[in-house]
Amino acid sequence: MTDAFALGGVAAKPAFLSKERIIARPGFNRWLVPPAALAIHLCIGMAYGFSVFWLPLSKAVGITAATACAPEMGFFEQVFASNCDWQISMLGWIYTLFFVFLGCSAAIWGGWLEHAGPRKAGVVSALCWCGGLMISALGIYTHQIWLLWLGSGVIGGIGLGLGYISPVSTLIKWFPDKRGMATGMAIMGFGGGAMVGAPLAAMLMNHFATSESVGVWQSFAVMAVIYFIFMMGGALAYRVPPTGWKPAGWTAPAAKSNNAMITKGHVHVDTALKTPQFWLVWAVLCLNVSAGIGIIGMASPLLQEVFAGKLIGVDLAFNQLSGAQLAEIAAIAAGFTGLLSLFNIGGRFFWASCSDFIGRKGTYFVFFGLGLALYASVPMLGHLGSLALFVLAFCIILSMYGGGFATVPAYLADLFGTQMVGAIHGRLLTAWAVAGVLGPVLVNYLREYQLSIGVEKAAAYDITLYILAGLLVLGFICNALVRPVAAKYFMSEAELAAERAHGEKSAPAASELEWSADPSSKPLVIAAWLVVGVPLAWGVWITLQKTVVLFQ
Repeated sequence: MTDAFALGGVAAKPAFLSKERIIARPGFNRWLVPPAALAIHLCIGMAYGFSVFWLPLSKAVGITAATACAPEMGFFEQVFASNCDWQISMLGWIYTLFFVFLGCSAAIWGGWLEHAGPRKAGVVSALCWCGGLMISALGIYTHQIWLLWLGSGVIGGIGLGLGYISPVSTLIKWFPDKRGMATGMAIMGFGGGAMVGAPLAAMLMNHFATSESVGVWQSFAVMAVIYFIFMMGGALAYRVPPTGWKPAGWTAPAAKSNNAMITKGHVHVDTALKTPQFWLVWAVLCLNVSAGIGIIGMASPLLQEVFAGKLIGVDLAFNQLSGAQLAEIAAIAAGFTGLLSLFNIGGRFFWASCSDFIGRKGTYFVFFGLGLALYASVPMLGHLGSLALFVLAFCIILSMYGGGFATVPAYLADLFGTQMVGAIHGRLLTAWAVAGVLGPVLVNYLREYQLSIGVEKAAAYDITLYILAGLLVLGFICNALVRPVAAKYFMSEAELAAERAHGEKSAPAASELEWSADPSSKPLVIAAWLVVGVPLAWGVWITLQKTVVLFQ
């Protein structure tokens, strides 16, 4: 007997975090779900902005300057040492752990999430992410870097994975008419998390910094509390539609060129891995992300080394610039990276929304076809000294990088159905983990090789960009090979009914499976969007202020 039933067979109220507890009632406004997802994604998206802590943490002992460890100290001695500062290379492992454990946790617990529901997954995500920040704060206070790796990297990384995929299935089911747009709104928040969190972290560190502390552990603790409030609010606001729900008056469109890929059946997560479509889409995401991550990693130094003195109106190569001039172009490059982050975020919503009209496969054809042309043209634009076109090319490239993340959940729903799309998406995110290693390694080692054989810095990126363009050719081919899933992979009616029964055994039968939003819910919707919209707008404003330097 489950906890959903009281003694005597009388149905009791479902557990607070259970899936059946959050099945929406007629009149529920589906536009309350995207801000709930954004509240979680804006918090966990700070993973992208953790580099703001590296420099302060690299002098946490010395305060004004780093206190180097003794040359004879081995790696493990440095891990447990509390009397000398950490190298940035050691801190960078947190970033690697983030995305390794994001992909692993999403793959391992994606199936559990489908049964447990987004509320329980969101709460666990909040506990892991914010608890990891608190463990990291303790690690900074005691100067034990292994606590940062464990807290933020491992435990926080698990929270990242669960938080990232928690709204996917729910949003797709709430917006069968706008699958791409719905997932684009949520995943846009993950891209924007650093845009809000990084300036917040900088303000907190400035506030807490003293002659005896760089103010980082206090900042971690405060951000953990703020994020916990936002993430719990988002998790508790989740609602799922009853099985069979659809918006009032909406009917699935007849098959046509842009939605011929949309299936009527549903594939189990374990069966999905046996289909060629899953691995083709896995390759599509991996290749798109590998190229994009490579660009993100090289964008700032590339701009500085290619244009060098031209950025400040002098005709000098990078290695001919003075310290003051290097500082000037570094500030311009910071504005450039800020602009790229805006296009990364905007592209997530724009391209995912476009995919509702031109289809997911067509959208990825645009990514790979247009991306190929842009990657191949960037070296020429650099040699011609066309800064405006160079910047425009990178902005479009980064918009498609973000768009790839936002479009893929709807692509999976089209191919495999909506029943287990969250779990399938979780398995697919292992492509992100692979790309997170492949892209930066490819770019960094190729650049070092080019410089070692005497290639000038301004030209050292040309071969790299052509190779990244080659990755897009492979992605184009993989996308072209994607076909509708064969009927043999679909769950039978009995299997589908059994799967839908998970987490809904004690839920009351839905009295209505088609409704419009209750008009009285509009003030609540406005308030919910303001809660997530105001911080996001503040982050955009801060980023725009930094970007202005690029155009002065």
